Amino acid sequence: MKELTKSDLILNNDGTIYHLGLHTDQIYPTIITVGDPSRVKEVSKYFDSIDYTSDNREFRAVGGRIGNNQIMVLSTGIGTDNIDIVLNEISLLINFNLTTRTPLTEQKSVRLIRLGTSGSINPSIPMDTIVYSKNAISLDNLFTYYDHKFDWVKFNDMKLPVIPCSASLEKLFQSYKSSLTLTACGFYGPQFRSSQLSQKYRLSDFETIRFNGDTPGNIEMETAGIYGLSKLLGFEAISINAILADRKTGNFSKKPQLMIKKMIEESLEILC
Repeated sequence: MKELTKSDLILNNDGTIYHLGLHTDQIYPTIITVGDPSRVKEVSKYFDSIDYTSDNREFRAVGGRIGNNQIMVLSTGIGTDNIDIVLNEISLLINFNLTTRTPLTEQKSVRLIRLGTSGSINPSIPMDTIVYSKNAISLDNLFTYYDHKFDWVKFNDMKLPVIPCSASLEKLFQSYKSSLTLTACGFYGPQFRSSQLSQKYRLSDFETIRFNGDTPGNIEMETAGIYGLSKLLGFEAISINAILADRKTGNFSKKPQLMIKKMIEESLEILC
């Protein structure tokens, strides 16, 4: 690759990367991503020790250790537009010389574990359970802008990319039920919520989708972006989802914080 321009790889005055506000040595081999910045503390409170904390824009990060395991937790904000920023900047930090803006000879990888919330769209995925996304279908159009050879499913003359989780991380989290996940580009219309505006599609329209015999089980806003960019950048990734809503019945969990706590504790135990 040629040298990146100053507008391709933007650094802050302190040498940190533009959006994340992090230095290269603050990127750890295992990264837990959460959407909500306040959830960073809910994960890092289980660390045995804290190496650093960082707060820039909506991107909050804590690096620390559990036993001999070096882990960072990083908030992404909501949506694959933010995921595009986060994963690209992680890769730039660990795989580029920031002074010369050229790629390093030896490219590094990281493990990304998304701990997020989601809604069930299939009776086989009950509310108040935890699942992992075996495959994610991209409804968000992020991969319109990248060359790729992902699998795809067809819906209404659209070819929607389908991206799998990391096989090695799937083995770690196989105690959870798997789901085929839809990743949307918004919370209301793109997730078929009735609000003030008429909608082009209904949730039931997507029940016709099949991939490897599976029908969509849950819907959220980050997983396909994480999976697709991880495949393209050489990262390992898996998305763990606390199912807090049943979109079929319209019900919402009466114990959302307990389910999130359970997901965090179990996932850290699995990783460490």
